[in-house]
Amino acid sequence: MTQAVLEKERIKKQSSNMKRPFVLAAVMLAMFMAAIEATIVSTAMPAIVGELGGFSLYSWIFSSYLLMNAVTVLIYGKLSDLFGRKPVLIFGISVFLVGSILCGLVNSMEWLIAARFVQGFGAGAVMPVASTIVGDIYSKEERAKIQGYLSSVWGISAIMGPAIGGLLVQFVSWRFVFWINIPLGLLAIAGLVLYLHEDVERKKHSIDYKGAFLLFASICTAMVVLVEGGIRWPWLSTQILFLTAAAILSFVLFIRQEKRAKEPMMPFEIWREKSIFIANMTSLTTGVMLIGISSFLPAFVQAVMGQTPIVAGFTLTAMSIGWPIAATVSGNLLLKIGFRTTSVIGGIALIAGSLVFFNLSPDDGPLWAALGSFIVGIGMGMTTTAFIVSIQSTVSWEQRGSATAANMFMRTLGNTIGAALLGGILNTRLQSYFNKQGINESVNLDSVNQLLSSESASKLSNEAIQALKAGLTQSLHSVYMVVFAFAIISFLLVLNLPKERKKA
Repeated sequence: MTQAVLEKERIKKQSSNMKRPFVLAAVMLAMFMAAIEATIVSTAMPAIVGELGGFSLYSWIFSSYLLMNAVTVLIYGKLSDLFGRKPVLIFGISVFLVGSILCGLVNSMEWLIAARFVQGFGAGAVMPVASTIVGDIYSKEERAKIQGYLSSVWGISAIMGPAIGGLLVQFVSWRFVFWINIPLGLLAIAGLVLYLHEDVERKKHSIDYKGAFLLFASICTAMVVLVEGGIRWPWLSTQILFLTAAAILSFVLFIRQEKRAKEPMMPFEIWREKSIFIANMTSLTTGVMLIGISSFLPAFVQAVMGQTPIVAGFTLTAMSIGWPIAATVSGNLLLKIGFRTTSVIGGIALIAGSLVFFNLSPDDGPLWAALGSFIVGIGMGMTTTAFIVSIQSTVSWEQRGSATAANMFMRTLGNTIGAALLGGILNTRLQSYFNKQGINESVNLDSVNQLLSSESASKLSNEAIQALKAGLTQSLHSVYMVVFAFAIISFLLVLNLPKERKKA
C-alpha cells in the first residue's frame, strides 16, 4: 500500500472514533491562547514597567519567551512523533498556564522574566503540535481549507489582543493580561481529553536525550548571542566570541549525535526532500522580513510621521487582516493550481509589499504604510499555508510532528536573526548620520525614545527633532532595503519548489 492510501486509512479510522469539529475547536483555542499572548503583553508593558520598574530589562520580557519557545519547539515535535500529540500538547498547555499564573503574581521584573521562561517552555509545544494534529485528522484536500481557519486565529488575536489588553490594564490590572489564559487553556485541555483519540503504536522508544541537550545548548547560546550582541556586549567581546564558539561546537556535536542516534531528535533525512528544504529556508527569510516590519514600522509611523500609537498599531493590524484572508484563499488555490504556483503568488506579494516600504517617505502617510503591511500579510498567508500543507502531505505520521516543528522553528530563528541584524543596521546607520552631520553631541541613539513620547518630544528643540526624523528616515530606509532584499531571496527560493507530481 502507498503512503497516501495508508494515510487515508489512518484518517478514516481516527475520524470514526472522534468528533473532529470539537478537536479542531480545542486546537484553535490553544493556538489563540498562545497567539494573543504577544499582542496583549505588548499593550500592557508600559503599565508593567511603571509598577515593577526595571526598564533596562524591557527587551528580556519578550526575549525570554522567544528563547524558550525556539529551543523547545523541535524537541516537542519529536516527542509528539514518539508518544502521540495529545499528551505532549496537554503538557505544553499545562506548563504555559503555570507560567501565566506566575507572571501575574510577580513583584519584580527579574521574577517576571523567570516566569516568562516558564511560559515559553510550554508555548513551544502549542503551535507545532496543534498544527500537526490538524494534519493527522484531516486529509490533504481538507487540510488546505482547515489551515485557513488556523491562520485566522492569528488575525483575530492581533485585532483583539490590544483591545483586551488595554481594557484590562485600564479597568482591572495588568496581571489579568496573563491570567486571562487560564480559562482558555483549561477549555482547550478539556476538549483534547474528551474528543481527541489517537491510535499510537505502543513500543519502547529510544529517547535521544543527548541530542535534545546538545540542541538546547546550541540554540540557547546562539539566541543569547543574537539578542545581546551589540547591545549588552560588543560583537567582538570575549563573552560573544565564547558563546558563539559554544553554539557552533554544540551544534556540530548535535549533528554528529543525530547521525548515530536510533531515533534522532531531528531526522535530517526529511531535509533531503527538496520541497521541505526550500519551505524551511523560505520560512527563515520571511521570518527576517516579518520582524523587520513589525518591529520598526510603528516607530516610523509614530516618530517620523508624527502619528499616534493607535494609528501606528493600525498599520500593523493591516498585516494581520491580510494574512488570514490570503490563507483562506490559499487553501482553495492549493487544490486547483498546486503548492508551487500558490507559493509563487505569495512570493510576488511579498516583493510588492516590501517595495512599498522601500519607497516609504514621511509624506506618504499611514494609509500607504498600512497598504504595504496588508500586501505583505497577503504574501505571508499564501506562502505559510502552502508550506505547512505541502510538508504535512510529504511525510508520514511518524515524522509529521518533527517536520512541522522544523518549519516553525526556522521562522522563529528568522525572527531572532532579523531582530539582531536589522536592529544593528538601524543603530549603525543612525549613529553614522549623527556623526556625519556633526550633531552627535546634542542628540544620540537614546534621543529617539523622546520622539515616541509627545511629552518628551516637546522638550527637544526644533533642530533636534528635524535631525532625529531625518536620521531615522534614512536609517529605516536602509532597514527596508534589506527587507526588500530578503523578499527577493524568498521569491527566488519559491521558484525552485518542485512542481507537484500528479497522483493517480
